[in-house]
Amino acid sequence: MNTLSLAQGAPSAPPTASRSVGDLLREWRQRRRMSQLLLAAEAEISTRHLSFVESGRAMPSREMVMHLAERLDVPLRARNALLIAAGYAPLFRERPLSDPQLSAAREAVELVLKGHEPYPALAIDRHWTIVATNNALSPLVAGASPDLLKPPVNALRLSLHPDGIAASIVNWHAWREHVLARLQRQIDVSADDTLRALRDELAAYPPPPGAEVPDAGDSPLNQIAVPLRLRTPLGELSFFSTTTVFGTPVDVTLSELAIEAFFPADPQTAAALREAAQSQPVGGAGEQRTAGA
Repeated sequence: MNTLSLAQGAPSAPPTASRSVGDLLREWRQRRRMSQLLLAAEAEISTRHLSFVESGRAMPSREMVMHLAERLDVPLRARNALLIAAGYAPLFRERPLSDPQLSAAREAVELVLKGHEPYPALAIDRHWTIVATNNALSPLVAGASPDLLKPPVNALRLSLHPDGIAASIVNWHAWREHVLARLQRQIDVSADDTLRALRDELAAYPPPPGAEVPDAGDSPLNQIAVPLRLRTPLGELSFFSTTTVFGTPVDVTLSELAIEAFFPADPQTAAALREAAQSQPVGGAGEQRTAGA
């Protein structure tokens, strides 16, 4: 995997069937577990008007579509779909990361990833496709099958696939439970069919031979976060992760981009990674490359 190699994921598929804006708004309202009364109150409109919009008896204005989407916390990609269904042009652009107008965002991603070294970090899109990594990640995935490391690389598939790094994950069962729960939360928010398929695929993977059976000490109730514990040539390393997203994005690509930064969960991991970074030859692995360069 190339350090800081930004790659554009697969383009989103066009909708397979035309849906009315009322149907889509009702689905999002139900997904958010809101009644018509509650949403109408949040949006400061009458329940009767909202009912007419959902049933198709009233066509909402562009402003009303955006107003309701805001109250329902609809993702930008889906807001465009709502606008199109209502007969309006989409509002939010979707540019590839190589677009010159996203150069500042690319630089920000690179700075965050590079600045996180000697600890591993990666940038992912909405489907967990890796679009950028830093130098510290490569040694941790070196044992994975070359086929799984060919772009586009899915971070979750790489971690749990039998040919990925699953055999290196000491707490595979606990990590799998964490990954599936996180995916389910994303599905609940986004209603993304690709994420549903990914969840089903990951759930079907068998445990690696000799996977550690979780005990009471592995319960998330006894930890501040579910760690990722890896067997590596540097010894057993333990990490917890944080997620960073762009604030108030108005571009679909940026709204779906996240940086997963892994921090050492114990002093031994921190010391091992610092020592490994110091032993690397100067300029040997720190060369940066970006898409379109």
